[in-house]
Amino acid sequence: MTAPTHMNPDHAALAGCGERLRAARIAAGMSIDDVAGKLRMPARVVLSLEAEDWSRLGAPVFVRGQVRSYSRLLGLTTAPMMEALDVGPIEPTHLVSRTHTPKLQWWAEHIGRRLVYIVLTLSLAIPAWVATRQHLGNGTEGVAALDSPPAATGEETSSPATPRTLVASMAPVTANAAESATSEIVVRTHGEAWLEVVGHDGKSLEKALLPDASERRFPLSRVRSLTIGNTAHVVLERAGRPVDLSGHTGVARFTVSSDGSLVAAD
Repeated sequence: MTAPTHMNPDHAALAGCGERLRAARIAAGMSIDDVAGKLRMPARVVLSLEAEDWSRLGAPVFVRGQVRSYSRLLGLTTAPMMEALDVGPIEPTHLVSRTHTPKLQWWAEHIGRRLVYIVLTLSLAIPAWVATRQHLGNGTEGVAALDSPPAATGEETSSPATPRTLVASMAPVTANAAESATSEIVVRTHGEAWLEVVGHDGKSLEKALLPDASERRFPLSRVRSLTIGNTAHVVLERAGRPVDLSGHTGVARFTVSSDGSLVAAD
């Protein structure tokens, strides 16, 4: 196609963006399909740009980008083209709240959910705690009856042979239990305490927070060391004899020697 001989200067100065693009395309000897191929856009978009039919080109941001690409292809200065572009300004998306909750209502709902969570947690935790206390209390009472010192059995404390006579008269299972007690470490609590027991292989035999009225037994032959926290709530026995913890403030650490005695490691 050939360019027109002349264009009225006044008309050219007042021409819109689309008219300038069309005139520049014709002057460059390019067809609509040529422009569409180079810009990789449909021919209908090129026609809409030249006709300034912005309604068929989408949002203003896309129109400005297409006009800028078209102008650069034809060698036009983009700034005057953007000024002549008769399209709405780019506006940010307005976020519209679908629902509005008053601040007082939000706080009430928030606190209400927290209270429901606390009530549900307590309703599950309290029965489990009560059942555990009862179970540990019953088990401790039965063990204490077997391991109680001679004074607790009602016999004379001056006769150490009396408990042995009673054990000998009982069944063989009781005798085995008495023999096992002389080679054990026994930990009893009358309040919450912390206990860690390490075996000769370096592995932990137990590491736990012990509740009130609980008892733990460990064979002397298996224990390498033990650590007791909150000693004021703990009674410690080795081979059936109590171990004095009064010299330890809060935490006591012991190692088991080759002869089975406890050596303070503090």
